[in-house]
Amino acid sequence: LSMWLGTLGMIMIILTFVELFKPSKGLSIVLKLFAWVIALLFVAYTYGLGLRWYISGHAPWSNGFESMIYIGWVTLFAGLLFSRGSKMTLAATTILTSIILMVAHLSWMDPEITNLVPVLKSYWLTIHVSVITASYGFLALSMLLGFINLLLMIFKNPSNKNRLDEQIDKLTAINERTMTIGLYMLTIGTFLGGVWANESWGRYWGWDPKETWALVSVLVYSFIVHMRYIPALKSRFSFNVASLLGFFSILMTYFGVNYYLSGLHSYAKGDPVPIPDFVYYMVGIIILTIVWAYNRESLSAKQGEKNMQK
Repeated sequence: LSMWLGTLGMIMIILTFVELFKPSKGLSIVLKLFAWVIALLFVAYTYGLGLRWYISGHAPWSNGFESMIYIGWVTLFAGLLFSRGSKMTLAATTILTSIILMVAHLSWMDPEITNLVPVLKSYWLTIHVSVITASYGFLALSMLLGFINLLLMIFKNPSNKNRLDEQIDKLTAINERTMTIGLYMLTIGTFLGGVWANESWGRYWGWDPKETWALVSVLVYSFIVHMRYIPALKSRFSFNVASLLGFFSILMTYFGVNYYLSGLHSYAKGDPVPIPDFVYYMVGIIILTIVWAYNRESLSAKQGEKNMQK
C-alpha cells in the first residue's frame, strides 16, 4: 500500500504542477481519475485497519506501530476531505501517507499484535487516543501545505505571478482550516487525557513528559493560528513557515517522548531508537527552502512596489 500510494502521489503531484503552469482539460480528467484510485486505496486501507481491530479485539492505536498506521489513515482522510478544493492537497497528502507507512514499517517498529497492558484496557483508549492522534494527521497535512506554498513562492516569476499567487492563497486558506481542525482535536484530546489520567492514576495532571509536550504543542499551534492578529507576522509567508516549523513540536510529542524520554506514556521507556539518515537531509532542505522562499517573496514585493510607483 505504501508503494502504491507513494507512486500515485508522486505522479499526481508532478501532474498538478504541470497543470498549474499549463492548464489542460485532459490533465484535469487524469487528475480526477487519480483521485478516484486514491479513494479506492483509502477504502482498502480502512478495511485493513478494521481487520486489525477485529483480530486484536481492541482499537488499532495501542502501540507505536498501530498509532503510526492510524495517523497515516487520518492524514489520507484529511487529504480526501479537502480534495475538492485542491487536487495538489490530495497528491501531497498521498505522498505523506506513504512516508508515514514507510516509517511505520522500519525495523524498530514492532507490527506484532499483542495483548494490551492493564492501563490501556479502557474505553478511553478508543476515545482519547483516537482524537489526539487524529489531530497529528491534520497537523501533518498543514505542515505539508506550508512546505508546498514555500516551493510555489520559489517558482514565482513575473509571467506566472498572478496564477501562483492565486494558488498560494487557496492552499493557505486550506492550510488554516486544516490547522484549526487539528488544533481543536489536539486540545480536546489533551483534556480527555486528563480525565483518563484521573481514572487511571488518581490525578488529572502530573507534568509527565507526554502531558507537558502535548500542552506545548497546543500552545505552539494556538500562537500560529492567532499570528494574523500581529501586524509583523500576518503575512502568508510567516504563516506557512510557522505551519511547517510548528510540526516539530508534534514530532517531539510523538517520537521524542515515546522513544527518548522516560515516562508513563513512553513506548520505549527512554531507550533511544536510531534516527534515520533522511531526517538530517530533510532538516537541511527545510532550512534552504525557507531562506530561498523568503528571498523570492522579498524580491517579488519590491518588484510590486516598483510597478505601483510606475
